[in-house]
Amino acid sequence: MDALQDEIRRFFENFVAAFAEFDGALIARRYGAPYLALNAAGEPRLFTTATDIGDYFQGIVDDYFAQGCRSCRFHSLEITPLGCAAVLASLSWELLDGGGEVIGAWRESYNLARSSAGWCIHVSTDHATSGVDT
Repeated sequence: MDALQDEIRRFFENFVAAFAEFDGALIARRYGAPYLALNAAGEPRLFTTATDIGDYFQGIVDDYFAQGCRSCRFHSLEITPLGCAAVLASLSWELLDGGGEVIGAWRESYNLARSSAGWCIHVSTDHATSGVDT
């Protein structure tokens, strides 16, 4: 399990590096179509093409940048193997301003599948912290 934990940690470290470019298409390379995103209220959004996924993430990083975000980091990574070619990964994210101060945080879980090209996210679920989160 340590090797798998290290693989998934590297996957998300590479995600952090891609995020720092604020390029939705670059971030979207870590996702497979179709991709299902569930927000904290449990509302689903389904993206069926790589272009749709890239556009979705471009909107997100544009919003974060406008709010002063300049980077992100994660912590508290927990993984659960789902057979030999899939994993559930849960981690906490923090958005950081230019001085490294936290300006936003949440926990999220990801269903990843391994292919010949490597790990790929197919489902993400934001964790609700109260009955009114969105």
